[in-house]
Amino acid sequence: MDKLTSAGRSKGRGRATNPQQPKGNDRNRRGGQQNLQVDRRDAPGSSERYRQAPAPTTSAWGQPNRTARGSSVPQQPNYSTSLVQQHTSASVLQGNVTTQRGNIGGDATVVREDSRGAVRGKRILTEVVTSRPPTCITKTGKTGKKVAIQTNYYRVLKKPQWSIHQYRVDFAPDVDMVRVRRAYLAQHKETFGGYIFDGTVLFCTKYLEKQQMEFLTKNREGETIQIKIKHVGQLDVTDAQQLQVLNLILRRAMEGLHLQLVGRSFFDPKAKHCLNAYCLELWPGYQTSIRQHEQDVLLCAEIAHKVMRTDSVYKTLQECQNKTDPLNAFKREVVGTIVLTGYNNKTYRIDDVDFNSSPTSKFKTKEGEISYMDYYKKRYHLCIKDAKQPLLVSRPTERNIRGGQNEFIMLIPELARSTGLTNAMRSNFSLMRAMSEFTRLAPDRRIERLRVFNNRLNETDESVAVLNSWSMRLDTNLVEVPGRIIPPCRIVFGGNERYDCNEYADWTREFRNKSMYKNVDIRRWCVIALKRNLTEIQNFVQMCIRAANGMRMRIAVPMYQQIMDDRNGTYSQAINSSVSEDPQILMVVLPAVNEEKYSCIKKKCCVDRPVPSQVVTIRTIAPRGDKASGLMSVATKVVIQMNAKLMGAPWMTEIPISGLMTVGFDVCHSGKEKNKSYGALVATMDLKSKPHYFSAVSQHLKGQELSNEIALNMTFALKAYRNEHGTLPKRILFYRDGVGDGQLHQVFNTEVKFLKDKLDEIYKNAGEATPCPMAFIVVSKRINTRYFINGRNPPPGSVVDDVITLPERYDFFLVSQSVRQGTVSPTSYNVIYDTMGLDADKIQMLTYKMTHLYYNWSGTCRVPAVCQYAHKLAFLVAESLNRLPSNALEKQLYFL
Repeated sequence: MDKLTSAGRSKGRGRATNPQQPKGNDRNRRGGQQNLQVDRRDAPGSSERYRQAPAPTTSAWGQPNRTARGSSVPQQPNYSTSLVQQHTSASVLQGNVTTQRGNIGGDATVVREDSRGAVRGKRILTEVVTSRPPTCITKTGKTGKKVAIQTNYYRVLKKPQWSIHQYRVDFAPDVDMVRVRRAYLAQHKETFGGYIFDGTVLFCTKYLEKQQMEFLTKNREGETIQIKIKHVGQLDVTDAQQLQVLNLILRRAMEGLHLQLVGRSFFDPKAKHCLNAYCLELWPGYQTSIRQHEQDVLLCAEIAHKVMRTDSVYKTLQECQNKTDPLNAFKREVVGTIVLTGYNNKTYRIDDVDFNSSPTSKFKTKEGEISYMDYYKKRYHLCIKDAKQPLLVSRPTERNIRGGQNEFIMLIPELARSTGLTNAMRSNFSLMRAMSEFTRLAPDRRIERLRVFNNRLNETDESVAVLNSWSMRLDTNLVEVPGRIIPPCRIVFGGNERYDCNEYADWTREFRNKSMYKNVDIRRWCVIALKRNLTEIQNFVQMCIRAANGMRMRIAVPMYQQIMDDRNGTYSQAINSSVSEDPQILMVVLPAVNEEKYSCIKKKCCVDRPVPSQVVTIRTIAPRGDKASGLMSVATKVVIQMNAKLMGAPWMTEIPISGLMTVGFDVCHSGKEKNKSYGALVATMDLKSKPHYFSAVSQHLKGQELSNEIALNMTFALKAYRNEHGTLPKRILFYRDGVGDGQLHQVFNTEVKFLKDKLDEIYKNAGEATPCPMAFIVVSKRINTRYFINGRNPPPGSVVDDVITLPERYDFFLVSQSVRQGTVSPTSYNVIYDTMGLDADKIQMLTYKMTHLYYNWSGTCRVPAVCQYAHKLAFLVAESLNRLPSNALEKQLYFL
């Protein structure tokens, strides 16, 4: 249903920390992919329907290829899984890594090895993008009250002049097998201390005095092997390789805590919290990362929780048998979910269900064909009870394919546990409340848990040994940084009345005696509802009229379109009939929450017969019992929302710059068409003069470049601005949401350049002498950074722009929202292009002001309003419309 603030704060406003839930579209949450490797002789393969070409030979990066403790002889692999990794060897030349064998598309790689030389995983290097604009002289602001802020970071203490050195290692005569090379080098491990070796390149903190060193060892045949080690260089603090090495060291140290690796985080099943009434387990754990920050190498530690279901996917299969179309019902339930297989403690995303295969189906191994039933009984001593159940299909991710794994993984529902929460679970208030008691940590509890983590890492012998071998140790105190609290923003209402925000940045109560900034009177509108609910609906409409009068807005009595049933076709017919009367807006009342009916209504109103629409449920507008007392509040919020959809403006902030276009862009992946995504752009039309907006949506396929769509939609936005004002904007402030660290390089090098070239062309053609000043800011919500003031949540407007920021970026953290439970989450802003000529203070304050203009909530949201609008629009199109909306609505916030 259309989001009402009476149900709580909007998604964009920020939430207390919730359980970590696997996201349906996050393809990188498969646990242990970096740590386990396939024994191809007996790994379960694809069924005939899904079979592809055989995968390459087993990777030399995997855990099994290691030297046993106390022995220099490599041990044979003894792990089994369907994920195959391709052998890759890297050749490094003075700070650059290039693939030498088994090329995987040019992605540089670094492996991890402990002090014994044993490789413990593979990682694709995430490029460190130096995105700090040359125009940025200083990125620290000065405006606001200065405060001391405590963060969830720890300093990594090192010796003076500590650095990571890089060496080239050659063998004469040449040794082909990488695991044998590791075994030979491990015989001289005392020379290096802690080190990482991938077969060609060695990283360690010790500087070998000689430019080139030689070691001798003997093979099994008694032949002398010469090992030549040549110093190549020293890694820069912002080098991607140093980032990779540091995180591999941390991962090795974390393994000493004997936690369970699930995805990219460590969890403690022994400390699980059971919710037996809901068949759920909550595993506490940690999300950690380590890298060079402004002055020091810092470790970021965040408390996480993994939701684990105690029932298997097979139970879901049984529950679907009672539905009309059980096969498709089961497919809808499981496709896109994440499952855990207990026999190897790994997680997989389910992409399909193969109803033509079953546990009796066979796959090929080097020993011949074997059925899945026999394989699991032989390999894991597991007996599968239902021999007729279908198989779950997990496709290899792009990352897997780069690593050489290109076969589908076939899973048994009976042996797979569901993870995360279903929609039904999320709507279960009792369940969510029970979970929040365990997962929603107040700042003081979070700080205490971080101290426990620090003590474990500093007192566990195995973890301490790893850190010591690299001449590192972890500080015992959380990092404190200088921060500021930006002065509260002033909210402008109708009649130029102003209100200084309170400490919660919430002005809901001000609507009791103030009018909206810009009202749009509703003279023609229609209400579509079931006949049996007509009396209750008419009562609510009267409340809306009274609420509007209190805000000096006029709403006429609507036309009522009564329907006898709530079939999709009935709603479509009623909308067609109502639109013929040329209403300003439609209100559609549903008997209950129903996504299918909601999608049907929105498709009709946004695509076929474009008209703004307000969808509500009878439970919302006609509550029973104690909730009925808050009905006027609901009516007020519905009126505010309808006014915003009709190009009104419930409130405004004081904008210090004229001629400013603020743009937000976000991407949402379609839940129904997995290969499609929708990018939405929402732009302001100079809020200082007119509170008007423009929106556009574009569809693109998975992996498709977005630069052209962004530039094209910006062209439309500029055209709308010129039609509105007769001129082009003087400045453009562009907020780009939905960017992961792995995509930053593409955004920085492609999207920004393409957008700048298009803007230069448009302004030149318009006769402008100079290009348009623009700032392009990447917005990141999914970060692990948290900070506190005196053990409490920081107030809205709290900024951190030093110490925990990154030296290669022009970045800052901002808490713009307030939460009353749990710990507030800051948002990261990374300015990757800036010619606006504004200093850091003004960029930060403008950003904070923009978080006050989201009209679904009379308070601040977590990101600038244009970003949240773009998210709402992209989500509506991806989840409900599955097609582009009509251009007739492009100037209205119809997607609220």
